[in-house]
Amino acid sequence: MTKRSRTAALAIVGAASFALAGCREEQVDARAFPDVNSCQAAVGPDSLFSAQDCTDAFDEAQQLHAETAPRYDSLEVCEEQYGEGNCGSEAQATSGGSGSIFMPLIAGMLLGNMLGGRGVGAQPMYRNSDGRFTTPGGGTSYANNTGKAKIGAQAFAKAPTTIGKPPMTRATATTRGGFGSTGGQRGFGT
Repeated sequence: MTKRSRTAALAIVGAASFALAGCREEQVDARAFPDVNSCQAAVGPDSLFSAQDCTDAFDEAQQLHAETAPRYDSLEVCEEQYGEGNCGSEAQATSGGSGSIFMPLIAGMLLGNMLGGRGVGAQPMYRNSDGRFTTPGGGTSYANNTGKAKIGAQAFAKAPTTIGKPPMTRATATTRGGFGSTGGQRGFGT
């Protein structure tokens, strides 16, 4: 191989490595909490967020829950996906809505320190029938609803709204595999 060919080959390999590095999803520092009080108790001098951020994030998670939580036509179908006792009527879960539509109950919240000065992002978390936790968009399940980890910023993307959409039936939940049944699995460290 000539010197010119070797230089060209190295330039191509270097450019390809740089391009692949640019394709990696940005990672954010995230924390999971079972409730707002746990979040506020974790605030300290080295925290990624303040007690007010906890309150605001929990409010945001509740709003996202009302807008994006999966909805089912029966309690039984919901509990097949999320486990016994982890679902309630839409009226119970959102303080409004229908008593004949069922959705998972919030089992925690996921907070992320968004890069680029975009503040704190939040997502509600639900317990699955296998005991793991997921957000409304599914995609990734987590071993627990406490701890911290670096996760992809995409975990904080808003899931599609489910308000006004037909609730999932046993057939559609089975076809789709429910929410949160596919994708990666992660655990939060402490």
